[in-house]
Amino acid sequence: MRDAYIVTSIRTPGCKRNKGAFKDTRPEDLLSFILTEGVEKTKNMEKKDVEDIMIGCSFPEAEQGLNIGRIASQIAGFPVDVTGATVNRFCASGLEAIAQAALRVMAGWSDIVIGGGLESMTYVPMGGNLPRPHPEYTQKLADLYASMGITAENVAHRYNVSRESQDEFAYQSQMKAAEAKSKNLYKEIVPTPAARYVEQEDGTYKKETFLQDFDDGIREGTTLEGLANLNPVFAAGGTVTAGNASQMTDGAAATVIMSEDEVKALGLKPIAKFKSYTTVGCKPDEMGIGPKLAIPKLMKLAAMDLKDVGLFEINEAFASQALYCINELGIDKQNVNIHGGAIALGHPLGCTGAKLCATLLNNMQERGVKYGVESMCIGGGMGAAALFELCE
Repeated sequence: MRDAYIVTSIRTPGCKRNKGAFKDTRPEDLLSFILTEGVEKTKNMEKKDVEDIMIGCSFPEAEQGLNIGRIASQIAGFPVDVTGATVNRFCASGLEAIAQAALRVMAGWSDIVIGGGLESMTYVPMGGNLPRPHPEYTQKLADLYASMGITAENVAHRYNVSRESQDEFAYQSQMKAAEAKSKNLYKEIVPTPAARYVEQEDGTYKKETFLQDFDDGIREGTTLEGLANLNPVFAAGGTVTAGNASQMTDGAAATVIMSEDEVKALGLKPIAKFKSYTTVGCKPDEMGIGPKLAIPKLMKLAAMDLKDVGLFEINEAFASQALYCINELGIDKQNVNIHGGAIALGHPLGCTGAKLCATLLNNMQERGVKYGVESMCIGGGMGAAALFELCE
């Protein structure tokens, strides 16, 4: 198989659901913008050179429904013969889209493909607008439909992850993110046009556009005392709170992937190779343990040892599950989510896998790390993990 080279990987800021900078920005606009930026930031490449676009989205309905991968690319001005698809693997949708884009290149089916992700949790709420679980199987397989918060409580309870350790983990996520923001370390972020409606003197509203260039969910003033005072939100006497769980967020991300021939033809210096990807299933009621299972499987596929990996992005869906996976795998916390994770930066569901790819590659470049791994748990009981190799 051919190598798949990543030449550009970028994201919008992540902004708080309903209260953040993107609350009035339609998801099609977020995605069409970041797709255009992906092309414009890739030297010598034009939209007509892209063959296919794979977009992850966890709840592809309403404003981000139909086939958002096709619709947004047409809004963005890609030629009509550039195709698009929408991919759904819940929390790993964005990474799945990148993996499928890379596979097209590796198999020789395409030479230039964009993989990305999108989620507006403002426009389409968690669970979708009209969830309709199967009436008989909700009795037989109730855990498939369980609240993700309950699965986080299950992990904390079954594997003895204390409230104190969860709050400490959450605090560190916020502090790392606050420092990275203050030092302008999120080089993967592209300032993104956002809409807002401003009331006029006559009582009407005028649509205005402004540029948003930072993640607006970071809580720089977080303290351990403040976290300790928060009540559990999913179970009486539980340990999972709004402070040690990921934020619901709006955002989009895009990664441009090419064959070696195209990299050379365009005179580009690639960032990294997409080396390997895997998924694994686990019990739905403890879906958070997914990375603990997926990362070793990835290492076996790649014939590598975990100690060869220099940086990790492990999605912080909840502190309980992320902390459990990190501890069980024996990973040095200093190499995980070095600029904070979803507790501070948000988890825009179908976008997260693509967002973390951009973040991981930026961090690998920043530190000169050869191998990086991205992993996350997935609603319904799965884990996913991908391996990236920095190019010289």
